[in-house]
Amino acid sequence: MTLPVDALDASIFDRSLIELTDDGDETAALSGFFADSGEGLDLADRAALRRVPGLATELDDVTEVEYRQLRLERVVLIGVWTSGSLRTAEASMAELGALATTAGSVVLDALVQRRDRPDAATYVGSGKARSLAEVVAASGADTVICDGELTPGQLRQLEEIVKVKVIDRTALILDIFAQHATSREGKAQVELAQLQYMLPRLRGWGESMSRAAASGGGRAPIGTRGPGETKIETDRRRLRARMARLRRELAAMATVRETKRSSRRRGEVPSVAIAGYTNGGKSSLLNRLTGAGVLVEDALFATLDPTVRRATLPDGRTFTLADTVGFVRHLPHQIVEAFRSTLEEVAGADLILHVVDGSAPDPAAQISAVREVLNDIDAGGVAELIVVNKIDTVEPTALAELRQLAPDAVFVSARTGDGLSALVDALCERVPHPDVELTVLLPYTRGDLVSRVHAHGEVLGQEHIADGTRLTARVSPSLAADLDVFRA
Repeated sequence: MTLPVDALDASIFDRSLIELTDDGDETAALSGFFADSGEGLDLADRAALRRVPGLATELDDVTEVEYRQLRLERVVLIGVWTSGSLRTAEASMAELGALATTAGSVVLDALVQRRDRPDAATYVGSGKARSLAEVVAASGADTVICDGELTPGQLRQLEEIVKVKVIDRTALILDIFAQHATSREGKAQVELAQLQYMLPRLRGWGESMSRAAASGGGRAPIGTRGPGETKIETDRRRLRARMARLRRELAAMATVRETKRSSRRRGEVPSVAIAGYTNGGKSSLLNRLTGAGVLVEDALFATLDPTVRRATLPDGRTFTLADTVGFVRHLPHQIVEAFRSTLEEVAGADLILHVVDGSAPDPAAQISAVREVLNDIDAGGVAELIVVNKIDTVEPTALAELRQLAPDAVFVSARTGDGLSALVDALCERVPHPDVELTVLLPYTRGDLVSRVHAHGEVLGQEHIADGTRLTARVSPSLAADLDVFRA
């Protein structure tokens, strides 16, 4: 049975999988075929390499894309399904397809194998690797992308079998980050993450990387340690030197960022960070709330450089709103480490707006993935407000399920503006209030203090009398100290 190939963003959860048998025939998979998991896998289930429908990119026009580390063109996706339901496995492969498309690739085919664990040598097993090689040759692909992080040995052995370039999910995400980084700090963070990933995987072709820099009485090239150092040792040493330099540069940039945060804290301005799964609409929401004019693009990881804007609540209180890099399932630890200074905007916030894409196939899994990263950056204890975005694209039944999943969430559409008033009301309630409540009588000659109270405090009442301006307000302790002599 042959199934039609739909567009990448089409729903693939209501279709059957195709099983590729050893003789190449295609047979329809049974609906209850994937019920078991772990040690009790069905023998035929374990032996099958199945095509995932709906993951071929259909594009009329493919423009040239500039790549910094990788050049991805015509790709075949391969995944190993070790646990969870069929829906979870398909969602993971669909996300890998979206990542590949964001990187500029054309997805030709997608395959998944059911195993209790990835093969230690070739990720999918030697027999299935040969079947994958046949699919690659038949489709004309030049790259295979694996839905997982491969060891250097797995990469090398799988490449030897399929005869094309093999990369893993981590390398794909790093390539997308490299394409989207614009600021000096963002570029340095991405380069550091790439070097951390590349260092243990550094290898050459043929014997070029194992040759000594010089032999016998020959003179060693400038920059090497001596005649006994091989080319791969030289390259590793240079990579480590470059990584050390990048870490020093990022440490200096982190000091500048901390200085800015300290300035905001001295002004007692509450901070709110927008966090969430990639392509959930965080930048669109920031633009709606503050008119920041931040780049909005229907692509994964469109935002890498944090944007901080000041916003004012209806009661006059001001706060900062920071847009941050999006998260994703199995976000590479190199990214988390390299972007730690940027992610400190989240860890140091008073409130996290956790934006969830309501139109996503599995919002609950996205919420879990984001909270996992928040715990990694020590932001798990920060107050959280879930904001379900894109409700204008969600069916009523799915929307009802979301309301049951997150009963305390705010449901909005950054595109249409629906629900934004409810979000503003929630912010008024959840953004921290100043600590000190007082009543002061300020003479008309101290208009500067009146302005400071309005700018940095919460005015509860104001009255103009003969002796001056009577204010009842909540203010920070530092401002309260300056106002203490005028208490009424």
